[in-house]
Amino acid sequence: MASAQERLIADRDGILALVASLDADWHSVVNASVQANVDDEHDPEGATIAFERARIESSLARARAHLADIEDALRRLDDGTYGVCERCGGAIADGRLQARPSTRTCITCAGT
Repeated sequence: MASAQERLIADRDGILALVASLDADWHSVVNASVQANVDDEHDPEGATIAFERARIESSLARARAHLADIEDALRRLDDGTYGVCERCGGAIADGRLQARPSTRTCITCAGT
């Protein structure tokens, strides 16, 4: 079974690849709209381009937030607080850490 650090690093690598892909997608959409000289308000394709840009930006924000959570979990691993609930100070169950390696709370506190 992979260690917490191995799971977090693998998760971080996957998120970094996702961020790079989404960033490339975002730049492609923006470049295409600039080259097409699209007027979002009057061009029928403008709404689609605006939607795609917003969708990618939202996905990028979620991925970057997840990346920050992973980096924080790696820091907690280094300082010995990984697996300790940030709310109650109790232990976070191994099963929860395996399912959500960057979690900060035990299952009880997560539900409140």
